[in-house]
Amino acid sequence: MPHEIPSCKRFSGYKPCFPDHNCWEDGCKDNIPVGTKILIINLDAMGDVLMTTAQLPAIKRKFSESTIYWVTLKNAAPLLFNNPLIDHIYSFDAASILILQQIKFDYVMNVDKSHQSCALLNSLESKNKLGFGLDPDGKIIPVNKGAYYNFRLGMDDHLKFKVNQKTGQEYLAETFELDYKKDKYVFEFTEEEKQFIEKYKKKAGIKKKDKIIGFNTGCSELYPNKKMTVDQHILLIQQLIKKKYKVVLLGGLEDTLRNKEIYSRFKGKIINTPTIEGLRRGICYECIPDIIVTGDSLGMHIAIALKKFVIVWFGVSCWTEIELYDRGIKLFQKDLFCSPCWKKQCPFNIECIKMINIKRIISEVDKHFKK
Repeated sequence: MPHEIPSCKRFSGYKPCFPDHNCWEDGCKDNIPVGTKILIINLDAMGDVLMTTAQLPAIKRKFSESTIYWVTLKNAAPLLFNNPLIDHIYSFDAASILILQQIKFDYVMNVDKSHQSCALLNSLESKNKLGFGLDPDGKIIPVNKGAYYNFRLGMDDHLKFKVNQKTGQEYLAETFELDYKKDKYVFEFTEEEKQFIEKYKKKAGIKKKDKIIGFNTGCSELYPNKKMTVDQHILLIQQLIKKKYKVVLLGGLEDTLRNKEIYSRFKGKIINTPTIEGLRRGICYECIPDIIVTGDSLGMHIAIALKKFVIVWFGVSCWTEIELYDRGIKLFQKDLFCSPCWKKQCPFNIECIKMINIKRIISEVDKHFKK
């Protein structure tokens, strides 16, 4: 008589859950029920992946006994490592798709309005599907009533740019039919990473009394006009180091040359953190400052996840959709007719970036450190 396969999170069928204990024949030693099986599909921008982690507490409130699977692009997967609320992380590739297509899910939740994410949702077996899929003509459609408002935002520029006041977390909770309680992003460092941060501070000569400002200088190459100019950064940093603030440059691989150019104007007076050590190390460096000055980018989402005070400028993107959790300031040109626009190329000489109020940023830095 075949033994029943344990319905336990620990059991993989590949090796014992505990040394010298055969769970298959002798039963579970420490049963953790699989419960409701939920897959989150999130293949879009890396910042969106981090923002979507804010849905995890609400999912766990609704499905307290559950197993959460998450599929994302390979470059975004490290954002989810060590997350206590995620059980399985898959990179989006042929092998992962084959595995996911064998699992009978209770819920598949697709965050993205993209053809590949929607096609994946369609291809999977699930009792309930939420978010977005494809119709028989290959067009993106909402697959549940809760996704209608989110879908309309993509169809109606006036609604998205001028009317909407809901944050991305709020309308995503609505899409997934969850109670919205302004839950925070979920991100956890490993113990090794915590030790690395402290060692780097000592190596860089950073002391507890230092007032540290981090500059996330770049953004995704997909929307290059989210960046402040190099000259604006230099002007701002000049004013801040006069006030004895310690400045740290932050960024990813694509920001290497830009940061090198900025640093060359302040050699020895500011800290230029490495940009080529990978995503998790970059997040370690971003943990060091008290304040993060940034555009709407992955760096901004990391700062929010790390619970930093964030000073963020907007031009191309929608400031209403970002939740700072009362830990920051949004800078935007309220009456600029062309902003926001979500355009990759600007027909108006990037006025929204040129109009960034440098004095206001300095004032907000001073104000924060006086609290």
